[in-house]
Amino acid sequence: MSNTVDTANMLELSRELDKLRKEQEGLMIEINKLHKKLQSSPEVVEKSGDELLGKLRELYHKAKELSENEVTVSTTLINELDSFLQQSTHRRKDGSEQKKKRMKVDSDISRLSPAASLKGEQVAARVTPDGAEKDEWFVVKVIHFDREAKEFEVLDEEPGDDEEGGGQRKYKLPMSHIIPFPKRNDPSSAPDFPTGKHVLAVYPGTTALYKATVVNAHRKKKTDEYLLEFDDDEEDGSLPQRTVPFHRVVPLPEGHRQ
Repeated sequence: MSNTVDTANMLELSRELDKLRKEQEGLMIEINKLHKKLQSSPEVVEKSGDELLGKLRELYHKAKELSENEVTVSTTLINELDSFLQQSTHRRKDGSEQKKKRMKVDSDISRLSPAASLKGEQVAARVTPDGAEKDEWFVVKVIHFDREAKEFEVLDEEPGDDEEGGGQRKYKLPMSHIIPFPKRNDPSSAPDFPTGKHVLAVYPGTTALYKATVVNAHRKKKTDEYLLEFDDDEEDGSLPQRTVPFHRVVPLPEGHRQ
């Protein structure tokens, strides 16, 4: 019974990926048509260049959003496949567990969808809308995922003193505004960023994430902290080096504005 549920959820994730890729293919066809039109008829640019280039920019922006959504869904699917394979291996090694399949913990099932896999987890979230002057990223807690709208409902548990109302704030954000953190109890899930790599990291003592540069070449152990230099963190004419736990560092999003 558990295997049936596991497979059904993973197939649902696969269908979601397939849908995203088909949408991307359709966008690329439109983009290529515009490219050919601009190349074959240069005079068109002079007459309606702003309109065509604006349309091209809109298509590229949509393609970028779909690509980011694909990364989020792919990451979730990989995590669930790993979890399922580990469970299968354990059941094969211990034949007695086969007789207890019906008593398997329900929490394993709840993790097998994009919504449930991050529900209750802290993630990095961009709370500013597209087109804002700068991107603001905070540590928030996922409380719900709307599959139809493809939106996460998140809670900023520790808003700053300057926030309106002064209390906890909720946001509804698209998948492209969410980056899962590496798992604290699974250091192997954290990327090994090389020296000079730009990342997004939680500034020590806060719940805000900022652009930073990796200082140390490689962590000696997967559980080690990263040594980082944050942009705009100058003290006495130089950038201080600060340590940040591996589970509070994520790749820098493309096009990040700070």
